[in-house]
Amino acid sequence: MELRDLLRFSHCGRTVYRLEEPAACSGLRCPVCGQLVRFGLAEAPVRIRCPFRNGHHASCCFIMTSQQGAEGFREENQSELHVGVSTSAGVVFSYTEGGVTCQQQGWEQSIIIPLVAPGNDTLSSTTLWDKHLETFAHLDTWTPDRFNEEREFGSCCYGFALGFINHLMRSQGQQPISREHFTAQFVLPRMETTSRYLSVYQHVCRHGYHSID
Repeated sequence: MELRDLLRFSHCGRTVYRLEEPAACSGLRCPVCGQLVRFGLAEAPVRIRCPFRNGHHASCCFIMTSQQGAEGFREENQSELHVGVSTSAGVVFSYTEGGVTCQQQGWEQSIIIPLVAPGNDTLSSTTLWDKHLETFAHLDTWTPDRFNEEREFGSCCYGFALGFINHLMRSQGQQPISREHFTAQFVLPRMETTSRYLSVYQHVCRHGYHSID
């Protein structure tokens, strides 16, 4: 399923969502009342960007995807998510039953969590990132025969990705981050945003628009 951005604007005392681009708002009609919508500067429509990105276009990121694509992120969907870490070139390393895999495709619909601060993505820092990731991926911890063992973080692929983050932090003299803290600060907010977007998006696809008080 190819997802698009949503357009949000206010009219008729309601907040309205549609699959329209802000650039095309000159002829936009309110789906609630049918009238042509005219906006002042303060009421300009807002584009709600699709939360999914191509993981292979994401440099040095923590990445989450699902075998079911975007549908796997719906709140009522019980499918298991898969996580990995991307190199500076967008190759995604993840831990599976076959050990660590390096993929250049398959993560096209993913939730991205950048791990390198903007302005700090210099050639030297990304080269060091790739070197550390390659070294970490070859540790005996991530062999196929150990996949089913009890992992510190309760999830093999999550344990690999977060383990690498902590490996990198320790190499820089920083304290490691707990699973609970990383999940609460970085993962859950994006999951909640994604779930809300998918709920509104599905309603818009079925009815042409979605409106709330």
